[in-house]
This record gives sequence, structure tokens and C-alpha cells, in this order.
Amino acid sequence: MPELYLRQPVRALRRCAAQPHVLFGGVYGAVLASSMVAALTEQGETAPADRFSSAQWLLITAAASALAHGYAHLIALRGDRTHHGVRAAMRLLLSEWPLVVATVPTVVLLLGAGWGWWPSAGIEYVAFAVNVVLLFAWGLLAARAAGRTWGSALKIGTVDSLLGLMVVVANALIK
Repeated sequence: MPELYLRQPVRALRRCAAQPHVLFGGVYGAVLASSMVAALTEQGETAPADRFSSAQWLLITAAASALAHGYAHLIALRGDRTHHGVRAAMRLLLSEWPLVVATVPTVVLLLGAGWGWWPSAGIEYVAFAVNVVLLFAWGLLAARAAGRTWGSALKIGTVDSLLGLMVVVANALIK
């Protein structure tokens, strides 16, 4: 009987995580976090205080990106000539929360380095690896939600993480 109680919340969480805006935000946030850490670390600053600053900039950038996406969706919806109102606009802006939440693992890694929980030098490589694993997980989740078999979903997750890796490297090279 306890197993039944445990399955329902897990299914609800899986359904929530498989929604397109959550998948989009999760993938975008993981790529953004890796790109930001690469760009901020490129300056060569690895002192603990610099990791605090990087965590702050990452959160500010994630919030600004989420706001920009919500704003763009709001403007795009005006094209359907329907009046959506202030409540709907706020709900739309707040629906971008997955993008910000997806940066939290990297923020925690940076803050931990700043607080001395682990070495500050090289933490960007750990953050990079964590985000590649998250990209794999998002790809796997999306594939499973689409009804793919486990074997197929594992392949899709692997390709998605490699694609994300290429995007992050391209962003780092551009900056």
C-alpha cells in the first residue's frame, strides 16, 4: 500500500517535468548556466569571492532571460487579437520559472566554492559536467514522455547532451 502513495507524487512530478515549457526552461537554463560559467571563468578569476560574483551574475542573467522569454511570449500572444489581461500576463511571465530553477545546481556549485566547501579553482568543469548530465536527463525525460522505449530514449538523451555540449562550446568560443 505505501508503494501506491509513492507512485502518485512521482507520476505527478513526471507529468509536470514533461510539459513543453518546463522542458524548454530546463534545457535553456542548463545551457545558459554552462555558457555563463565559461564566459565568467574565461577572465581567469577563480578566487572564492569571484565565485560569489559569478553566482550572482548567473542568477541575474537567468532572471533577465526568463523575463525576456515571458515578455516575448506576451507580445506574440497579442497577435491573436485577444485581450488577456494583467493576471494572464503575470501568469505567463511567472511560467518561465523552469529556466531560473535549472540554473540552481550551478549556482549551488559556485556558492559552495565561494564558501570553501570545495576548491574554487576548476569548479567550472564540475558545473559543466553537471549541466551536460542535466541535458541528458532532459532529453531522456522528453523522449520517455513522448512514448519512446528506454533504449531509444537513452540514445536521444545522449544525442541531446552532445548537442547541448556543442552549443555551450560554441557560446564559449563566441564570447
